[in-house]
Amino acid sequence: MPRQADPSPDEPGEARVLNFGVQQYGGQSSVGNQAIGPGARAVAGHVSVHAPSADQRAEVEALLLLVERLLDEHRAALPDQESPRTELRRLREELEEGEPEPGVVRRALERLALFAQPAAPLAAAVAELTRVVQSF
Repeated sequence: MPRQADPSPDEPGEARVLNFGVQQYGGQSSVGNQAIGPGARAVAGHVSVHAPSADQRAEVEALLLLVERLLDEHRAALPDQESPRTELRRLREELEEGEPEPGVVRRALERLALFAQPAAPLAAAVAELTRVVQSF
């Protein structure tokens, strides 16, 4: 059954149909549970981040090594020397798991990004690492 077009905002409230849909233009989308509209609920089941493929693992490892090298090179710009390394170690260990925990991965990447802000090359490398990790 075809849906009627939404009336103009000038029409009375009773005749107005609200569209609670989702629109996306371009890019890549990976969607989990969604709830849209008044009273809507989304219930999450088991959520997982899949272990990377061999190619993804090689790319992630190269980026982890780059971030580690840039931590050394930009040490003077970073107010905290130990915390970024702790987050990098935590991230590396989690990504080596068969099914990494999404929350652990996300928090480690977010914290690493915060620590990297004072050094632009380091921040760019962490951003690229985040993009690659989120792709699997």
